[in-house]
Parts: sequence; structure tokens; C-alpha cells
Amino acid sequence: MLIATAGNGSSVDSTPSPSLPGPASAAPSAVPATGSGDTAQHWWRDAVIYQVYVRSFLDTTGDGIGDLAGVRTGLPYLKKLGVDGIWLSPFYPSPQHDHGYDVADYRDVDPVYGDLAEFDLLVADAHRLGLKVLLDIVPNHCSSEHPWFRAALADGPGSAARSLFHFADGRGPDGELPPNNWRAMFGGPAWSRVKEAGSGSEAATGQWYLHMFTPEQPDLNWRNPAVAADFEDVLRFWLDRGVDGFRIDVAAGLFKHPELPDSPDPAADERTRDSVNPLAWNQPEVHQVWREWRALCEEYTARDGRDRLLVGEVSVRTPSEQAAYVRPDELHQAFFFHLLTARWDIGTFRRVISEALTDIAGTGSTVTWVLNNHDQVRTVTRYATEPGGGTEGTAAGPGGGLGPARARAAALLMLALPGAAYVYQGEELGLPEVVDLPDEVLTDPIYHRTGSREHIRDGCRVPLPWSGHASPFGFTSGTDAARPWLPQPAWFAEHATDRALADTRSFWHLYREGLQLRRSLPQLGEGTLRWLDSPPQVLAFVRGDGLVCAVNFGTEPVSAPVPGLPLLASGDCPAGTLPGSTAAWWMHAPDAP
Repeated sequence: MLIATAGNGSSVDSTPSPSLPGPASAAPSAVPATGSGDTAQHWWRDAVIYQVYVRSFLDTTGDGIGDLAGVRTGLPYLKKLGVDGIWLSPFYPSPQHDHGYDVADYRDVDPVYGDLAEFDLLVADAHRLGLKVLLDIVPNHCSSEHPWFRAALADGPGSAARSLFHFADGRGPDGELPPNNWRAMFGGPAWSRVKEAGSGSEAATGQWYLHMFTPEQPDLNWRNPAVAADFEDVLRFWLDRGVDGFRIDVAAGLFKHPELPDSPDPAADERTRDSVNPLAWNQPEVHQVWREWRALCEEYTARDGRDRLLVGEVSVRTPSEQAAYVRPDELHQAFFFHLLTARWDIGTFRRVISEALTDIAGTGSTVTWVLNNHDQVRTVTRYATEPGGGTEGTAAGPGGGLGPARARAAALLMLALPGAAYVYQGEELGLPEVVDLPDEVLTDPIYHRTGSREHIRDGCRVPLPWSGHASPFGFTSGTDAARPWLPQPAWFAEHATDRALADTRSFWHLYREGLQLRRSLPQLGEGTLRWLDSPPQVLAFVRGDGLVCAVNFGTEPVSAPVPGLPLLASGDCPAGTLPGSTAAWWMHAPDAP
């Protein structure tokens, strides 16, 4: 038997809203969740959060780029879907070399997305609808156009401004070689050389600075106390505006080995597109930062009893390493990426779920499940292109083979697991990856730094289709509207929101019904899990006192673990049968045969 932490979750039931985006309306009636516990304070423990990639959600200005007013317009749609809150991708002023993850000002809104007044309206409307609002904070690096970095370039070697970053002299007779051999995650050396003011040379002849992503994203030096002090002020700025917490970008980063030595495998980050270099990531000093941020959040919670959430993008090798970040005095949660990266295989899924429940839940936190995000190939396409998925070797198209069935089953599985879950925008529409974007429209810095389409992320960031039969599919409007910032394929029509809402067999309705049951049944959300004996290709477990979830990872039907029709299934599921690539939920009395 494998038991997660006992308890129960939150929060507010949803009231039907207009089918298509419209202005946010008055607050819906609140319906208490079944069960016990301080649901207002611990809302995050079993919340389902919808990730909004602002640039691609909904455009209200006609410039082809999504904006905060578009998010506000779409809030009733998200409330109708049944999520508990939203996580907004970065909308701060930025030159957009990495679509907002190169921040030039942490205390403002980029004009392309709106302004602080529009942000305040968004928070107010979200709260009236009972939705939490999380911001994406980027503490590992900033933009090369941030005032701090501009001052560092102007002030020169040895200055206080340069101590806010990792500046170092180069190696070699004239300092022409980088300070160490590290490679950047997005390709190329992790160091760039600057041209010192007054050098009289057109060439870069000065010090080098560290950037683990792109040259436009210099890494901050968290060993300088001024960096920590400024970020405390940033957090307070947004908490005072009413946000409910933060998703922390590169949460295992911040500190580098103090001596910046050569790495025995310098290309590991570049090769894997992940934070692998042990000298650049997961340094022990980072945990003190999260203790200080947690204490700050607890200060706000003490005022009104509402938790402010810290959820980290913690990319580490094992669940046990991740568990170190979610101890009671550090981050509340960290994304469990091992489920996202698990191949469609029953043994792999059971192993990663078991490890999460043992290591993460054992800290007193709850597991934060995720199947997709803005950096990953969309779930439908990922599962379709795995062995046995039916589309191995294909280049484009709307996600054929077993991809959609597997993605639907995985969604139902995730929503049945103990803890919290995050849903990336478009997953509720069953959107596949757009894999055939022309080279000339690609914006991902990975492509521009490497010349390779491998690992590029534009395909999961194409603007959402809302309505109609042709681009822009309701994403942007107006007689002079610009085309969406990334082109939408014609087959997006099959996945448009208006069509999904009208089709009761769509991905949207599966998510909606799963979220409704998750909210209404005390067995779901936070609580216990016990594995059940089942056929070799079936993963089955029971939640609480009788909610059974089973997933058939095979392609052939098997006998269902519970008699009768299921409460909810990811596909056609006759009584007594569990078809291949299908998940289902049943209510079953514990003492029933």
C-alpha cells in the first residue's frame, strides 16, 4: 500500500458563465467543499491552476499579441471550465528576446500587454470570480536592458554595479578565452565578452559575463545581498497589489559554485536543454532564499489567514532532491516534472507516481502534477510519437494515432491523483503541437542560437483558437487587426473553443466534468492513494473510501476493475470493460466484492 498525506482540499464551486469570452461578471455563489480543513488558508494543496501564456491567450488590441485585457475577458471561460486559479506568464517590460523571461523592469507591465491599471482590474475580476492569481517571477537572470546591467557595462571592472552579476576576466594571454568552459542551455558558450568603455576598439576586449540561457539574459549574482533585498521589494510590490503567489522560474538556480570552475561535462545543459551542470544549479545556498521568501509570504498570511503560494520550477534529477525544496519552511510546492517526462508505459507511470507520493508528500507538502507547459511538446503530439502511438516518424498534422486517446486518459489520471495539478492553456482543447512552422516565423532563441529545430518551443505557443473556421479564429479582431504573432494552421478549426463547448465528447467537457467531480467528491484532491491488483497493462488505484481510477496502457480491452458504468471515462467505456488507451473513474464500496 502507498499512502499520501491525509487531509482534504478546497474551495469554491463554479457558476455557469457565457460560453465564449466576455467581460468578467459578478461573483458567483460559493459552495463549500466537502470535507474538513481550513480551505481558505490551504487552498493550494489540491488546487487546479490554469497556465495562461499571455502572449497567446486572447488579443483585445488587434496587434496580434495577447494581452492582460484578453486574460480578463477570458476569466468567465476559465471559471466555467472549473479551475481554481491562473498562473500568468511574464508580462513585465522586456525586449522580448525570450518572450518576457528577459525582464527589464520587475515592477511594471510591458505596454504590449497593458498597464498596471489593467493588471489591477484583472486581479479584482479574478478574485470576484473566486480565482487565484499567480505571477511568474524570474530571479535567476534579468534582461541585458535592465538598468542594473546597463550600469554594470558603463561602470567597468571592479564596480559595485558589476558585482550584481558574474563578471570575470578571461583566460589566455589577452583574456580572449572565457573564464570557464560552461555552455549555455540555449546553445553556445555561457559567457560573452564586453567592450569596455573608452577602450578605443570596436572589438570586445574587456571582461566576460555569465548567462546560462542567452547573452540577453545575464545571470544575477545572488551572493550580493543587494540582489536579495531588491527581490524582496519586488515580491512586496506585487503582493500589495493582491496577487496570491508566485511561480518561480529556474528555482534550482540563482547560486553558482563560488569559484566558477570548469565542468567535467560542460555541454550537458546544452545537450539536454535542462539544468544539469552541478556547478551552476542546485547549490545549497539557494535554500536560504526560499526560507526568506516563505517567511515573507507567511507575514502576509498572518494578516488575513490566506496563504500566498510559492511554487517552484525545480528541475533536479530525482524526487528526493526535489523534496528538499518543499520542506515546511521553504517552497510550498514544486512542479513534479517526472510525470510530464514519463513515457507512455505503465511501469514508468507507477514508478514516478510512487516516488512522488513517498518523497514529496512525505515532506508535508502535496505533489504538484503537470503534463505540459510552455516549454514542452504538447501532450497529444508527445504521446502520438512515442512507440506504439501510431504516428512515429510523421512531421505534421493534427495529432493522429493514439495521441488524443492517451492524452485524454493521462488528464483523467492526473486529476485523480492526490495533490495539486496545473493545466497548460490549450490542453483542455486537445491542441496538438504545431510542428511545421516555417523557419522565418520561429522566435525561440534556441533556434536562433543553434540553427536547429530540436527542442524549440514555438509549436506549443501558437495563439489559441476561440471561434470560426479560419485564422485568427477569434484570437484577435478588428478591421485592421494584425495576424497572430505565430501563424495558426487551418486544422486549428477542429479544436476551436466554440466547437469544443458544443461537443459534449470533446477534451473540454472531459476536463470540465473531471474538475466538477474533483471538487464535489471528498475522495479526490488531497488525500490517500492505494494501489490495486490489476492486469499487467492496467494501472489502478483507489482514492479515499471507494473512488477507483484505472488506466489501460495497452491497446486491447480488458475487464474493468469495478462492475457497472463508470462515473467518468476518457473514451467509450461499456459496463464491465476498460478499452485500450482509456482511463475511467468508478465509485465502489470498500467492502463490495
